[in-house]
Amino acid sequence: MPQATLQMKSLLLLGAGHAHAQVLREWARRPLPDVNITVISPSPMAPYSGMVPGWLAGVYKFDDICIDFEALAQAAGARLITDDVIACDAALRQVMLRSGTVLGADVISINIGATLRPPEVPGADVLAMRPLGALRERWETLLSDLAMDPLQRPLTLTVVGGGAAGVETLLCSHAHLSLMCPERPIHARLITRSPTLLPGMAHGAATLARHALDVRGIEVLLGTGFDDAPAAATQAEHLVLWATGAQAHHWPARSGLATGDDGFICIDAQLRSLSHPQIFAVGDCTEWPQHALPKAGVYAVRMGPVLANNLRAALGQGALQTYTPQRRYLALLAMGDGHAIGAWGPLAAQGRLAWRWKDHIDRGFVAGFARSAA
Repeated sequence: MPQATLQMKSLLLLGAGHAHAQVLREWARRPLPDVNITVISPSPMAPYSGMVPGWLAGVYKFDDICIDFEALAQAAGARLITDDVIACDAALRQVMLRSGTVLGADVISINIGATLRPPEVPGADVLAMRPLGALRERWETLLSDLAMDPLQRPLTLTVVGGGAAGVETLLCSHAHLSLMCPERPIHARLITRSPTLLPGMAHGAATLARHALDVRGIEVLLGTGFDDAPAAATQAEHLVLWATGAQAHHWPARSGLATGDDGFICIDAQLRSLSHPQIFAVGDCTEWPQHALPKAGVYAVRMGPVLANNLRAALGQGALQTYTPQRRYLALLAMGDGHAIGAWGPLAAQGRLAWRWKDHIDRGFVAGFARSAA
């Protein structure tokens, strides 16, 4: 008797975000034999956002903060393509890569994060804190140039953005630069349009952050746009680190997917596109229709298990689950000096214990994927 041909299905994972790492880990544990998985990522190594401030501070090497997607894909029986998505046709469920390759799939999942498009500033090095993969080369080149500069000219370090990313970026980069170039005068400042630091977090956390900035002699300009801030001294080198609110990548809004006014993909409670239910999206590239969610990696992490289940359901195994955002989450902000600020709801504290706790959580998160891929 001739054997029946197994009908293969295809799953396309766009992006190497935290949720997709969990999907691959789950697939390695419980594979679906009739599904071909392809992962698209600009790099096989994906930095974990929670450890980026520690890397800026020089606490971690870059490889220490990365999830190895090549190893994860291999463990899950998936194919990894290192390339960028530049266009998508949602109706046809097809994507075009920068190389010109066109790929289609039965089910697509998008976990590409967000980006930033800072302005060009004459006479300054401007580094966007997103996307993280593009940050490494520029930051490490900058550190090398500063260390090799025989003149050791004064440096103006400006961070734009008063949220958690801006505060961590400034405290950690300032700590690293001060330690690396002790003879170089550094004028550091934080610029934000917000009238307060850390909007949306506990008032106590903002008070602790402001004290930490004041102790280090860092100027804080609240309620001020970057263009309205005093210009940096002309005789100084000027470094601008851009850590403002996240911006959407261009291609989803051109794909036919339902997007919000800012270009983020609109999803339902099952993490599906509101317009194309065979396309899923999670993390910072999405817009939650019920209420706005902060662009914080903790949400993508919590979405991961639900996404893994629902991708299986979309491919014919099991039922869809509903994702319910957590009402609050623990925020731990690295300060670059062996301390961290912790905030939980209205509560806030600072100290070495908070940093050790953060370091333990973050190292454990990344190490978990390495064990799964081994």
